[in-house]
Amino acid sequence: MHGSMPPAGFTASETGTTASEKRQALLVLICTSAPSFMLQLDANIVSVSLPAIGHSLNASFAGIEWVITAYMLSFASFLMPAGALADRFGRKRLLIIGLSIFTFASLLCGAAPDLPVLIAARALQGAGAAMQLSSALATLSHAFQGEARARAFAFWGSVVGIGITSGPVVGGLITQAFGWEWAFYVNLPIGIALIALIVKVIQTSRDPGAVRLDLPGVASFSGALFLTTLALIEGNHRGWTDRWIVAELLGALVLFGLFIIAERQQARPMLDLSYFRKPTYLGANLAQLSFSAGMLTMLTFIPIFLQNGLGNPSAVAGLMMLPMVIPLFIVPRIVSAHLAYRLSGRALLTIGLFLVCFGLFWFAAVVRELSYASMIGGMLLTGTGAGFLNGETTKVGMTVIPKERSGMASGVSGTVRFSGLVIGIAAFGAVLYSGVADSVRRALPDANTSDALKLVQDITAGQLAGTTLPGHDVAAVHTLAAASFASGYQWLFVAGGVFMLLSTLLTWRLVRAAETPPVPATLKGQPT
Repeated sequence: MHGSMPPAGFTASETGTTASEKRQALLVLICTSAPSFMLQLDANIVSVSLPAIGHSLNASFAGIEWVITAYMLSFASFLMPAGALADRFGRKRLLIIGLSIFTFASLLCGAAPDLPVLIAARALQGAGAAMQLSSALATLSHAFQGEARARAFAFWGSVVGIGITSGPVVGGLITQAFGWEWAFYVNLPIGIALIALIVKVIQTSRDPGAVRLDLPGVASFSGALFLTTLALIEGNHRGWTDRWIVAELLGALVLFGLFIIAERQQARPMLDLSYFRKPTYLGANLAQLSFSAGMLTMLTFIPIFLQNGLGNPSAVAGLMMLPMVIPLFIVPRIVSAHLAYRLSGRALLTIGLFLVCFGLFWFAAVVRELSYASMIGGMLLTGTGAGFLNGETTKVGMTVIPKERSGMASGVSGTVRFSGLVIGIAAFGAVLYSGVADSVRRALPDANTSDALKLVQDITAGQLAGTTLPGHDVAAVHTLAAASFASGYQWLFVAGGVFMLLSTLLTWRLVRAAETPPVPATLKGQPT
């Protein structure tokens, strides 16, 4: 089941394996990919359901934000420790525990009578999500080796793509037909079925060298990532010079310093910093961070533009995203079936990053037209680039790490991916705000400062139709609001494109083609 496991799709006559072994391999793929699908689907469903949750629980917008924030903080804080726990106590055990916690927390979320209970349940759900993601990726990396691993991560990337694709549509349908509670209850049957399957299918694996838990590392890293995530989430609202934000960032810096000191003194550290001396590993994690910050954040920003900038309802906006999200499902399969035999991991990563970069510059060139048709080309480019990256970033990063440390590697991969998402939303959100503010300031140089600030905040939040400014014609203010909104998005897309261009160049420079060779040509043409 480990290094000898056959790649999915091979016939018994071609590999000497039996139909039973092929079936076992497919079941392992399902057990390790489905938890990631659940996380992606759940994140998108809950985001769509937030307005209904706020109305049902009589909560303010600031309060409802904590439904997302509590989950993000818990998830970020536990990802790396969860990888260490998986190596120490067994990946199968942590996968079952994490999935059980996530499923039980989903029940609590759906049954929550008020906002505080829902927020607490979401924090618990985030901890379970971190455990199941780290242990699932570690199990996948351990169970498949060589060319089989490339196919396995392509399968994983396709499944995650399905979650991204279906999340907004499924979320809207569930909330409208059954109520927001079912955005959480939908996890129950899936979670229970997966737990039963994992118990039967997955073999136990762990790192034999992990004889004790790195408690100083766990405590310092979790605390540092918690404070960093909290500061990034609140920074755009409170202001980056706010004393609490400054204190959180300084506290995170101190804890990161203590974490590095603690890891240098550990015989078996939670995070082996020596791996970051490997250029390929460093480049793969840079690509992972860039993919998340520069591409996955756009799955949040662009639907807002389609709804508020182009005036489409949420259901229509979800369908408009299909040119961008469908390639996330299709392209990993194409890469695995045809390109993985010809191109190195280095080439695949840089092609993916450059396509996303090109797509973002396309958006920047056409966004002021406020036309959906002109955006389709950019959607196809970014979606195709994301399809190259979705499984490849994780696979390349884990290629240069010994399989007994796959729990640590998966924890790093998940943490980098999530951190990129939080950093991207905070950074590009600030760019969007600055772009809107610059446009308003140029158009209304003599406007009252407080009135102009309120106008900028309304435009950035997407409240274009209801914007007003004392002493100005309503129609003219609405026209200004639309133009400023588009200008802010142009700033955002330009910043994203420049960021992805730099990431493309650095990834090509760091990742070694010799360490990420193409899949052996003898396997060319076999189905995935």
